[in-house]
Amino acid sequence: MEKMRYVYWKDKDVWLGYFQEFPDYMTQGVSIDDLKEHLADLYKDLTSGKIPGVRRVAELEVS
Repeated sequence: MEKMRYVYWKDKDVWLGYFQEFPDYMTQGVSIDDLKEHLADLYKDLTSGKIPGVRRVAELEVS
């Protein structure tokens, strides 16, 4: 099982979140557990090729 880091917060009655690697793609849930389910679905879509032109964040070591 792979682990992904995500950013989340509560805005009024909704939980919002996105993966650090995919900051352009956000989802929401009515509870933190609901948000986690939506994030898991979003990750599947982002990595399966269903969404064209997915932008990612990465690190590059330069000297």
